[in-house]
Amino acid sequence: KFWELLKPYARFEGFDFLRHKKVAIDLSFWIVQQETALKNQALNPHLRLTFFRTVNLFSKFGVFPVFVLDGTPSPLKSQARMVRFFRFSGIDTSTSNVAEEGVSKERNSAFKRCVNDCVELLELLGMPVLKANGEAEALCAQLNRDGHVDACITADSDAFLFGATCVIKSLRPNSKEPFECYNMSDIEAGLGLKRKHLIAVSLLVGNDHDLNGVQGIGLDKALRLVRGFSEDEIFDKLYEIGKGHVPLFQGEIRCAGDAIPCSDERSPKAKQSHCSFCGHPGSKKAHFKSCCEYCITDSNDGCLKKSQGFKCNCSSCDKVRKDKDKKKHENWWINVCNLISKETKFPNDEIIEMYMCNNHGEFTEEGPLLEWGDPKTDLLVDFLAYHQSWKPSYIRQRMLPMLSTLYLRELARNPNKTLLVGQYEFHSIQRVKIRYGHQYYEVKWKKAISNELSCAVPVEQSNMLEEEFIEVGDEPIGLLDESIEPQIHVDGCWILTDENPELVHSAFPEEALKFRQEKELKDMKRRKTSTPRSEGSFEMSESSKPQGVQLSITEFYRTTKTPSQAKLGEDLVKQSSSPGVGSSKQKRKVSGSKLSKAVYIIFGERISAMNKLRVKKKSSF
Repeated sequence: KFWELLKPYARFEGFDFLRHKKVAIDLSFWIVQQETALKNQALNPHLRLTFFRTVNLFSKFGVFPVFVLDGTPSPLKSQARMVRFFRFSGIDTSTSNVAEEGVSKERNSAFKRCVNDCVELLELLGMPVLKANGEAEALCAQLNRDGHVDACITADSDAFLFGATCVIKSLRPNSKEPFECYNMSDIEAGLGLKRKHLIAVSLLVGNDHDLNGVQGIGLDKALRLVRGFSEDEIFDKLYEIGKGHVPLFQGEIRCAGDAIPCSDERSPKAKQSHCSFCGHPGSKKAHFKSCCEYCITDSNDGCLKKSQGFKCNCSSCDKVRKDKDKKKHENWWINVCNLISKETKFPNDEIIEMYMCNNHGEFTEEGPLLEWGDPKTDLLVDFLAYHQSWKPSYIRQRMLPMLSTLYLRELARNPNKTLLVGQYEFHSIQRVKIRYGHQYYEVKWKKAISNELSCAVPVEQSNMLEEEFIEVGDEPIGLLDESIEPQIHVDGCWILTDENPELVHSAFPEEALKFRQEKELKDMKRRKTSTPRSEGSFEMSESSKPQGVQLSITEFYRTTKTPSQAKLGEDLVKQSSSPGVGSSKQKRKVSGSKLSKAVYIIFGERISAMNKLRVKKKSSF
């Protein structure tokens, strides 16, 4: 329930949140997530997810990903993992010693195979891959804490315990706010808990290394307990409680093991007597003679009768209530401390040292080696064609967003590079596209060949290229994350790709500036031509509404019912009350009007009902 506790402090960030930033990714989280969602539904789903998400992050969001692998788990983690496995499998834990080795090997061998496949794929894509000494989220957190990366992507809340400052729990590629982000600063401000406080909570309620925690203590009790201490003293206080010593509670001194605090040896003063009629201090007899100081009346006839559920607010009653609340909290405090003291070896030093460790990976003195290379396209095509049975043309097309992003970045640094993938040169910026609230430039690339006659340039589709601005509708979110953006449109000797405007401006500043000026000029002309139209009649503004928008039933009948039809309907209602309403002349008049079928039915029913009523009245006479 830890993520539920942090949910109010989540931030949903936009497309450019991680642009040009380094992000550490827990690869095991991706593999487990996709294997669980699409098991037996797709061929090698771990490879599909890793490929599409990596290209997506690199090209669409401008991220520099760093992938982190799990190392050798600690003995406590292995033991907890086996306990969790037996618990969910319904196997008696008493037989765990017999079955532990076989189950562990079978499960880990399949998982390691998936990890090795993904590592080979990532290396072909040119992505850096690091291996942790133990937990992958621990190394991700260390990289984030030491400033080597700006955030880490994992669904394991232990990342906060290892010192992460920014954790992205989930990715929603087809959304206006694709990143569900948690900042440690927001958690500290909202919950009043720092890193050591969170570690103390995990020790009390259970964690990945100790599933049980302290029996009888849940998340609410743990939060209430740790908030009573500062971050510097929380571990020392847990050690004291674990040894059976009860710390001070709000300045009161108590004896260890006592159920009632012994801060004051003197007995409290007796409660002042109260009137049974009005409920205030004093006697009923005295209040009958004259009203008390708490009852204010116009006449001196006596006090007012107390209402149901009345509570006296005098100093004596207020002190009694405070003493009761204080005793209640103190007894709760002692009860919790007694529960903790019953646990053996609490808190666990090994778990605390693991969370507070600052060496979760093997680095050089200069730090981790983070380098991003160019994809090995030919080897990557062979790899995916073998494992996924994809066609080479499909693989190259899906890789093009990543290759074009690398090309634009390199061109901004080195203007001498001219051809995209050695075949296409920049032609023009076609238009601005909006997808999920984010802008893209649709860039047109022309195939550079020596013999122009051998390339039959197709006629451009006017409906796709005339408009300078287009908003693309949202697409459904797929489990495979296959909807990669920027989109690619291959058309003979031309290709159209959706690129980040900032990258295009850096690589082609003159062309981007020219496109922006032309767009502003066209927008200005469009506004000038639309000004007289906006000052027109109400009917023109109504007719200019988009026809593709679905209207509500009331708006539909209001817009389709013309003034002449409304007037004709009123005349029919008036004529229905006069003699001769059913004449053939009037029926021909109704049938000749351009009314909808619903109008005919409504007025026909009304006329027939009124005729029946008139016939009934005549027969009664």
